[in-house]
Amino acid sequence: MFDYIIVQAGGKGTRLGYLTKNKPKALVPVENLPMIFHLFRKYPDKRFVIIADYKKEVFKRYMECFADVKYRIVEASGTGTSSGVRKAIELIPCNEPFVLIWSDLILPDEFEFTGVDLDSANITAYDRKKEDHAAVTGDYIGISSTFPCRWRYEDNTFSEKRSVEHGVAGFFLFHDKSSLSDIPESGELVRWMQEKGMRFAEVSLAGTREFGILEEYEELENLKTRPFNKITVDGSVLTKESVDAQGEYLAKRERAWYEKAREKHITGIPDIYELNPLRMEVIRGKNIYDTGADHDEKYQILKELVDILKKLHTSETVPADSFSIKEAYFNKTMDRLSKIENLLPFGRERYIRVNGRVCRNVFFYRNKLEKALEQLKCSNFCFIHGDCTFSNLMLRENGTPVLIDPRGYFGFTDLYGDERYDWAKLYYSIAGNYDKFNLKKFTLDIGENADEGVKLSIESNGWEDMEDEFFELTGADRHEIKLLHAVTWLSLTTYAWQDYDSICGAFYNGLYYLEEVL
Repeated sequence: MFDYIIVQAGGKGTRLGYLTKNKPKALVPVENLPMIFHLFRKYPDKRFVIIADYKKEVFKRYMECFADVKYRIVEASGTGTSSGVRKAIELIPCNEPFVLIWSDLILPDEFEFTGVDLDSANITAYDRKKEDHAAVTGDYIGISSTFPCRWRYEDNTFSEKRSVEHGVAGFFLFHDKSSLSDIPESGELVRWMQEKGMRFAEVSLAGTREFGILEEYEELENLKTRPFNKITVDGSVLTKESVDAQGEYLAKRERAWYEKAREKHITGIPDIYELNPLRMEVIRGKNIYDTGADHDEKYQILKELVDILKKLHTSETVPADSFSIKEAYFNKTMDRLSKIENLLPFGRERYIRVNGRVCRNVFFYRNKLEKALEQLKCSNFCFIHGDCTFSNLMLRENGTPVLIDPRGYFGFTDLYGDERYDWAKLYYSIAGNYDKFNLKKFTLDIGENADEGVKLSIESNGWEDMEDEFFELTGADRHEIKLLHAVTWLSLTTYAWQDYDSICGAFYNGLYYLEEVL
């Protein structure tokens, strides 16, 4: 039907407030994916011409890192929704149909456009006898049907009147680029269409979502699952199923971990009813960071949690694998960082000021980090959880902690690993406030240069006052855990690839903590 899609992604996204302070609107994540990447996922085989303007260098570098579709970027030279369209259509071959769409539209999975098939349920038939513009050219306009729009299209006429059932959503399909041959470089596209008297056949976009204003975005619930798994709850039973190959790969490891934990009679985990699919007890309670506990209550929770982990660690040991240690702590971290070196502001600077502290850039000091990590001696691996942040810990209604979502591997080793890995992940939540960062409850201000640097502020989990008690109860070496804590932040960067601010924030926070110990 069509092979080309022009995406108008040049807008500043002013109505999205703080979300577009450091990145363009098209990169704001919705359900663990940047807005524009929903379009890539829906049409992976199309050719995209993307109009960029606001934060265009950020957009270009991000696309270089993570886009896996055929794309070209053109820079807008004017203003308004017409800006850049003239340049974009130069990249569309003659006599080729193409879509023009706003970057903040997320089409429903079930949406299909069959174009000339006027009997399709999505397409409103029109009277060919009228020989209107749509009948002659075969151009189509997407009608909202489910969200309000500032412009309406009704009875072949545009009017600047708010509408849902006749709203102009920002989706057009043109039979070829001749329809836009005289489009101005600046101005409002729909107003220009109105002035031209353009007519279209209509396509219902029912089920499409638009995220043009902050209030709509903040109504989204924070997802508790990754894109590769699905959770359903039936009464007191939770079922966790994979939805793709990556999900199945991780699910296999998770099932193996729970099977081993049951074999070892590990306490502090949910009751497991079935392994494949994974069916378990629903934990009635809260995440630890949501409890609002006082100092004494937190101490008791931490003590019980450390006891559970120590019993886990002592349930079985195997000889340590030095290759897994190198992989988990250094190779994985540097491999992830290498993918984003060109994306990060000041990534090529030797020093970066973070929250007032001048920090060495790990890209220039990787050998020093490698040597520091080589000083971590480990003769035995033990049975570990692998990801015991507060996000993967629940408190039952009676206040007892429960471990969920085990990682199930360390480096190249399944089930077993360095116990310091567990302690570092727990410290990550206590001192680093990882969980609030993961929920995007942070602000990041990026200065004009590396000396001005960045300011990162993460909402507190409310557990920083337990740092000394953490080291007292675990017996872990303070310097070693702080080193691994810094590495954990650095390693988070591309794991959090869906959000530009999270990538940058994790990197800068890693540098901040690394400067304390390197």
